[in-house]
Amino acid sequence: MSNLGYIGLGTMGGRVAKRLLAAGHSIIGYDLIKSKADWLLEADMKWGDSPREVAEKADVTFSMVTNTNAVLALTGGPDGVLAGLTPGKIYVDMSTISPAVSRDIAKQVAAKDAFMLDSPVSGSVETLEAGKLTLMVGGDEAIFEKVKPILLDIGPKATYVGANGLAVTMKIATNLSLGAQMLAFCEALLLAEKSGIKREVAAEVLLNSVIASPMLKYRGPFVLKMPDEAWFNVNMMQKDLNLALELGRQVNVPLPTTAVTNEILTAARGMGYVEEDYAVIFKVLAQMSGLEE
Repeated sequence: MSNLGYIGLGTMGGRVAKRLLAAGHSIIGYDLIKSKADWLLEADMKWGDSPREVAEKADVTFSMVTNTNAVLALTGGPDGVLAGLTPGKIYVDMSTISPAVSRDIAKQVAAKDAFMLDSPVSGSVETLEAGKLTLMVGGDEAIFEKVKPILLDIGPKATYVGANGLAVTMKIATNLSLGAQMLAFCEALLLAEKSGIKREVAAEVLLNSVIASPMLKYRGPFVLKMPDEAWFNVNMMQKDLNLALELGRQVNVPLPTTAVTNEILTAARGMGYVEEDYAVIFKVLAQMSGLEE
């Protein structure tokens, strides 16, 4: 049993916190919207009134929030995580953010004689609830080994990838493929449908073919019925693709399929689909193809 903190109790973060509670850890949590935590408080999670209080009371503090600015907000200032860290404590950020910013925060953590790991996850709500979420970790390898048993309570695989910032880099590299795969799947589906094959039949064939990655198997059916709550909306996916494109320019790696996918998501925004799961790529292409829902 460990004394943990968890900041960011949204769709994914809240479910990660629940898995840690179920594993027997004591958790103090925080979110800007306290009502998001009601179900976790009923499961015996404690509440902290600020990120600083969480970091002060926990030995290991986790965070999972939407973007770089959100991480800067929760770590900085008099009520931030940095203000609550003392020597020997560990901060693990699971957000997908700018690698450069992640490294800068790690330096600030080190100045407090504390330790930071970046540990984003690969998977979805369904993957997480099935206990199949995987993690990638950047930072001091000895600290990774110390925290690894806790990470394995979240998912079955935690891979050390190198120094601070490299795990979030790996996550960005992973996520660019998600959008590109979804775009290619939708193109294939629409080509089949407009040629006279029923959408349901085409989806069944594709999702049982060699192109069916684990991601397509759980997100592909969204083209038939979108989820009531977006697992990963257009804003979130486009944020990750923009991070990838920025990183590509920095290291001189061309990312043509990422750029095209990003433009389709911009079209989705223009069509009013910004809060929908990024599988809404299908609706965008369908309308461009002259199909009506």
